[in-house]
Amino acid sequence: MVCSTQNKAGIPKNWILLDSQSTVDVFSNASLLMNICNAKTILTLYCNADKAIVTQKGDLKGYGTLWYYPNGIANILSLHKVQENYRVTYDSSTMAGFEVHKPDGMTRMSTPSKRGLLFSDVKRDTAQILVNTVDSIKNKYTVKEYSDACKAQSIQDIIGCPSIQDYIRYVENNMLPNCTITKADIIHGEDIL
Repeated sequence: MVCSTQNKAGIPKNWILLDSQSTVDVFSNASLLMNICNAKTILTLYCNADKAIVTQKGDLKGYGTLWYYPNGIANILSLHKVQENYRVTYDSSTMAGFEVHKPDGMTRMSTPSKRGLLFSDVKRDTAQILVNTVDSIKNKYTVKEYSDACKAQSIQDIIGCPSIQDYIRYVENNMLPNCTITKADIIHGEDIL
């Protein structure tokens, strides 16, 4: 991963790269994130520009919490971390890139740039993203399902925002005493909120 200023890299700020060699999710474009705040821990990011100390996190809508490094050159999702929560497919015969399958049936493509970087251009998708509002999504669920989904999201925040996969494992293995939420509540919460 390269850690230098954005104007030296030539990577558009609205691209999200899907990186098979990255072990962390880290973004440099604050406009793609919500709730940017200081992290409870720090990340020492080793790259060809020596190392960078990352102290902030933010939320990527529809994905979860990731690291925020404003001096980075790209918005990077680790393929390893993405496939922990979503099914990812690749067909080398089409050279179309990776397809990330979301629980709601939607997919997002990461296609290769001319230089071979696998990216998804969120600027191009802005109109599509704005259509899926919370109100339109929550109408797919009953009032109880929506309420349970909100409760699941609240509990996830309280226990330190674990990944969806870890959170589901905690619930399924009864690691949260007296917790009444289910795996379905967690998945609905991720879809709605």
